[in-house]
Amino acid sequence: MSSSVVIFRTHSNVEASVVRGLLEAHGIPCVVSSGAMRNIFPLTIDSLGDVRLSVHEEDVEEARRVIDSHRTELTTGQVVRLRDEFDGLQRAAGYRFRDLGLLEHAMTHTSRANEDVSGGVIDNESLEFLGDAVLGFIVADVLFREFPEWDEGQKSKTKAALVSTATLARLAERLQLGDHLLLGRGEEKTGGRKKQALLADTYEALIAAIYLDGGIDAARAFIKREFESLVLEAKRHGTAGPQDYKSGLQELVQARSQPLPEYRLVGTFGPDHDKRFEVEVLVGGEALARASGPSKKEAEQEAARLALSRFQ
Repeated sequence: MSSSVVIFRTHSNVEASVVRGLLEAHGIPCVVSSGAMRNIFPLTIDSLGDVRLSVHEEDVEEARRVIDSHRTELTTGQVVRLRDEFDGLQRAAGYRFRDLGLLEHAMTHTSRANEDVSGGVIDNESLEFLGDAVLGFIVADVLFREFPEWDEGQKSKTKAALVSTATLARLAERLQLGDHLLLGRGEEKTGGRKKQALLADTYEALIAAIYLDGGIDAARAFIKREFESLVLEAKRHGTAGPQDYKSGLQELVQARSQPLPEYRLVGTFGPDHDKRFEVEVLVGGEALARASGPSKKEAEQEAARLALSRFQ
């Protein structure tokens, strides 16, 4: 039996899948393997390890010929990626990654990793954990510096609004993050690209990827750009302000001499570890909007936001 030879290495699971498909389309079977992630801290850029493609010894020459015929070489002879599927996202985020593997890792949902039989795909849950901590620290630092006269309660209320699932999901939508998610087939079919909790988690993973790739200054610059308008709104309103959409809707209908809004739980869906609540907001018996969220409170806030948008 012939031995296997590694003929392609990359930090990108997506690129590995492209090359694997290319080889198999030419009748060349290959095996994908991956080095384990050893450290989540920015000690090395090469934190994810290589994704390696191996073929049988007798297929090496033909495999290399196929790969070489489909890749681009710069004048320096440096080989570039077969494709850059995240170019639009990098432009929207205002940050260019040195290690695109980190960005791909941030976009990889657990459903995609669970469906990969090679074991070479790592989901973004660890990055989400790290991104949540980085975001919380930087937002707290910004509020400390921008609002020295506020007491702890005001700062805490505003921070909670800024880092809420609803807010992060809206920021993710502004970046069109859903278009770049790497989802499993099941999650794709159930509308994963539009799920608020999933978008918010991926947004946190993106922050972690920027931190690991460029350090705390890069992460701080990204977060300050993204949250600039929200911080300005907080300054104008004295607290979290417009993030409290339920209060905003109540004030609006009262000014129009209409009945107070009512919030009705339509139903719940999803597994226990990721349960979603669907809420409808009504004014005078008329349903104005419906939204879902990871809690009744957040679903009500999102429904109120959608209802307010109808009056604009």
